[in-house]
Amino acid sequence: MRNLLSLLLILVVGSMGYAQETDVDEKEILVTNLEEVTVSSGVIDVAVERKTPIALSIITSQEVQLKVGNLEFPEIMNKTPGVYATKQGGGYGDSRISLRGFDQRNTSFLINGQPVNDMENGWVYWSNWAGLTDVASGIQIQRGLGASKLAVPSVGGTVSIFTKSAEKARGGSFTQLIGNDGYSKSTIAYNTGINDNGWATSFLLTKWQGDGYIYNTSGEGLTYFAALGYSPEGSAHSLNLSLLGAGQWHHQRDVWVSIRDYQNFGEDGIDPRWNSNGGTLDGEEFSMRRNFYNKPLATFNWDWEINSNIELNTSLYGSAGRGGGTGPRGRNYYNSETDILPFRKDLTEHYLENGRGSRDANGFIDYNALINYNQTNTDAYTGNISRYQGLKLGSNGFRDDGVNRAALIRRASMNSHDWVGAISNLNITKGKMKYSIGVDLRNYTGYHYRALNNLMGLDGYYSTGNKNSAGQVIETTIEASPFKDTGIRGPKIDYYNVGKVGWQGLNSLMEYSGDKITAVLQMGTSNQSFQRIDYFDQPGNFESETKNVTGGYIKGGANWNFNDYSNAFFNVGIIDRQPNFDGIFPNYANAVNPDLQNEEIRSVELGYGFKKGAWKLNVNLYSTTWGNRFVTRSLSNQQGVDGFAQFKDIDVLHNGLEVEGQWRPTMATKIRGMLSIGDWRYTKDFEAALFDDTQTQIGTGTLYLKDAKVGDAAQFVAYLGLDQKLGKRLNFDIDYRFVDGLYADYSITDSEFTTAGNKGALKLPSYGLVDMGATWYLGDKLSLRVNMNNVFDTLYIAESNSNIHTSTDSVTWNGIDNRNSVWFGFGRTWNASLKYRF
Repeated sequence: MRNLLSLLLILVVGSMGYAQETDVDEKEILVTNLEEVTVSSGVIDVAVERKTPIALSIITSQEVQLKVGNLEFPEIMNKTPGVYATKQGGGYGDSRISLRGFDQRNTSFLINGQPVNDMENGWVYWSNWAGLTDVASGIQIQRGLGASKLAVPSVGGTVSIFTKSAEKARGGSFTQLIGNDGYSKSTIAYNTGINDNGWATSFLLTKWQGDGYIYNTSGEGLTYFAALGYSPEGSAHSLNLSLLGAGQWHHQRDVWVSIRDYQNFGEDGIDPRWNSNGGTLDGEEFSMRRNFYNKPLATFNWDWEINSNIELNTSLYGSAGRGGGTGPRGRNYYNSETDILPFRKDLTEHYLENGRGSRDANGFIDYNALINYNQTNTDAYTGNISRYQGLKLGSNGFRDDGVNRAALIRRASMNSHDWVGAISNLNITKGKMKYSIGVDLRNYTGYHYRALNNLMGLDGYYSTGNKNSAGQVIETTIEASPFKDTGIRGPKIDYYNVGKVGWQGLNSLMEYSGDKITAVLQMGTSNQSFQRIDYFDQPGNFESETKNVTGGYIKGGANWNFNDYSNAFFNVGIIDRQPNFDGIFPNYANAVNPDLQNEEIRSVELGYGFKKGAWKLNVNLYSTTWGNRFVTRSLSNQQGVDGFAQFKDIDVLHNGLEVEGQWRPTMATKIRGMLSIGDWRYTKDFEAALFDDTQTQIGTGTLYLKDAKVGDAAQFVAYLGLDQKLGKRLNFDIDYRFVDGLYADYSITDSEFTTAGNKGALKLPSYGLVDMGATWYLGDKLSLRVNMNNVFDTLYIAESNSNIHTSTDSVTWNGIDNRNSVWFGFGRTWNASLKYRF
């Protein structure tokens, strides 16, 4: 049998990415990540230090396993340059991440080489991938152009996540983790090991649940993973079949909270746990906002070593995501008794104008009172649909025949999809040259509709959302559960449309790898097809034409190793990228955008690396311009009309400096550091078209954003960490991260940006956080890990979506007007895990 480690290095490093070989240090990193894996996908593009001319960071599987605990998965990347990850509203899995100031719609996320960004809007829903903390065998963050051979690269960078395949050694483990606020996670894993015929199988099952750090954000989920590998001795073929999924539900906090709301509600002082969505029903936690989803991903990998110089790597994958999120439906805000959520105001102003309504003395929503009000104030239906006469019906758009338009029900907005894809690359090596050509094929269908979830004491709902009918009464409800019927074939309310996206990509690579110089040139082109089908809102035009849009890229670079210690690299690239789905079909209509244009991205980067003995240092400078952006955002405008705004021709410039280093004064001590400095700005003012909720244009406006800072991601981050071994059985680590240059996100409703000469984006207070952890090895089979995050319980603003600058009459907190809507970061949290290996 061929040596398993050599097989890994050949398949995962030699035949993927740019370089054929690894230096000693990089090989050690890869061994740490992948030594337990027998079969890995050859389509994964792994970059190599001192070879691949890009900026990159690596997070090992050990670091993921030890330090994530009950953190959100993206937060493990917060200590690498260019990354800013937050928990957003704070519900389980509601986190998000930015890279070099570009949000996750514009950063590529790959799991074993396969793209997972939503095919319509580019977003990544991390609640779908909760199981990655249990199965990740490493993370490589490729900033900027990256080494990926995907047909259209990302803007901010590429985050490549490797998961385990079938493991080489027989054995298993059981891990029990507990944490703050009732968090508990139990994980069992088992590997059969490789038999004489080359077969190996691995399984993992995880059950988690918790009350949530934020009030009324409990959740629970089930992670499942299985892999079957086949790599017989002497064979040129390696096969692997895997299944990964993480069904879950969790309550959310989606209503932004003002600083003064944090002060006026919850515990004394500022209570960062406050949730305006929170409440109880029959003595149990209940929320109008509940997310539920199950997205299994099945993957089949085939690596074929045709001869010593030619290799074919192919991956087939498919996913059927089912689920969505619940929310209120009905004009309950007509009554002060049922007007539960602040609307174009914060909860403090809501109380002053509307009173407490159905909230209890502590400010939480009493959903029993809402149900009682629904039942007491709804008359019996007297309409001409005889089978429903005498029932209590609610509606949002119908108010005759006893139907109560001011009632409240809980609807479920569904975002399900079917997705299949194939990636295949043919790699040819000839002397110091390497050539690669490959295809990237994807087919996606997204199903978007609303269904009834909870009638809140009523007997049915009179829906007028389908413009093809005069209305219908619906009694059927679905459960807000990831493993139940999601109503994809049942009755629907409000809207029902389908988005279809096809993707056909061709990529190529040519690489020279000499003794000191590595040079690479990559080119790719793709065609994306878009079609929109609307069964409710487009009478006479329910199916759009299929619009094909081409795009492509060219990128290249070189790395020069001056000597055994120092190297320098550069890369440049131009990307012509197709817009997202809403850029093709604006206004939520089936007409193709007459002003359709591709986004243009240009990037240049310079880097230097030093590695000698105990020292390691990487420095890089980058400049990225991004033009012709098209963005859609929901809004409530100055006249109180709800709808959305569409922006076009947005241009931004992102410049930055990144430094990452490591020093190992002894074998027992490792000190790491990072510095990330950005200057990210809008380069011009731009126009916005405003629409109401009937998709009728109601106006236009100019946003004066020229030279304004890009918000929602920190432009200055510094990090210092220490890992210390204390004897043979105890390890200790401590990390400090300082954040500055963080600005609020902009909004069309911010009057600050509707006039020239404005004050720009609101700068938020800087903050510093300390995290600590320790690991005890209690023998060969048992270990204990303890983490404490935000050790000093620092109170800080992680993000804001308003830009209210201080004035002479402002009431402030830490220099910020307390009317601003913000998410405070989590205070002190902890987790402890006990792992037994057998």
